[in-house]
Amino acid sequence: MSERRALLILHGKQALNEDVRAAVEAKREQGWELAVRLTWEAGDAQRLVEEALAAGYTKIIAGGGDGTLRDIAEALALHPREASLALLPLGTANDFSRAAGVSLEPAEALELLDVSPSAIDLGDVGGQIFLNMATGGFGSQVTANTSEDLKKILGGAAYLFTGLSRFSELHAAYGELQGPDFHWSGELLALGIGNGRQAGGGHILCPHALADDGLLDISILPAPQELVGTLKNLLSDGFGIDSMFVRTRLPWVEIKVAEGLYINLDGEPLEGESMRFEARPAALRVHLPKDSPLLSSNDAISHQG
Repeated sequence: MSERRALLILHGKQALNEDVRAAVEAKREQGWELAVRLTWEAGDAQRLVEEALAAGYTKIIAGGGDGTLRDIAEALALHPREASLALLPLGTANDFSRAAGVSLEPAEALELLDVSPSAIDLGDVGGQIFLNMATGGFGSQVTANTSEDLKKILGGAAYLFTGLSRFSELHAAYGELQGPDFHWSGELLALGIGNGRQAGGGHILCPHALADDGLLDISILPAPQELVGTLKNLLSDGFGIDSMFVRTRLPWVEIKVAEGLYINLDGEPLEGESMRFEARPAALRVHLPKDSPLLSSNDAISHQG
């Protein structure tokens, strides 16, 4: 079986994307056998991954946004070490790909097929997988409630617009987090449990997260008295907001929440008042840039420098 063989699972909305078409053709001209399959409805990504593995593909490309990436990563996690994953970021936010240093230009992103894959972690909560981040609080509601039409018009700025237009709905929520040698409880405005570093269209919640350290980065934004002003700073990446976070790094964390705290996994809503989040070390092989900020080898180099 040729090693220069891959299957691209492409979100149906990108079927007429000329940049993607050109990038695929260019890769084929380089000698790659590159097949393309489209998703149309829920469940397609998992079905196409199963079909790809049955057909002997050892490299699968996720072409779409963070949701498409999560669906394909979850399907691949059921078959450890059978295939590696390449990222073709085509969404509005592309939070994991941006943090990982993957190019948003399709042709450049597909060049990573020629880079050896790195073993990275996945997050797990009750059997549900997330590649990038579990988020809670008002920021998660902004992500989930930003309309597709607004995304088309404003791109990543759509999340900021939605947040700024919904100040009247803002409220804090009570949460309690418990992990190895760690306990925190109180009113919180935002929560990030990260394998990646950013969510909600570029908001960096876990700035030091590494995707291959076997740990989850926990970032808690306690609710101050001036909620509206704090949210405005958070959404506009204002100065001083970073110092307000409570942060730790754990292999697992249990969270109990009161009514009003909204949780999602890479954009997928999650319900429940008591949840346990765990890191699944080296659960997925992904083609990332050799200098990706999310790889611990590069983190060590940056600290030495």
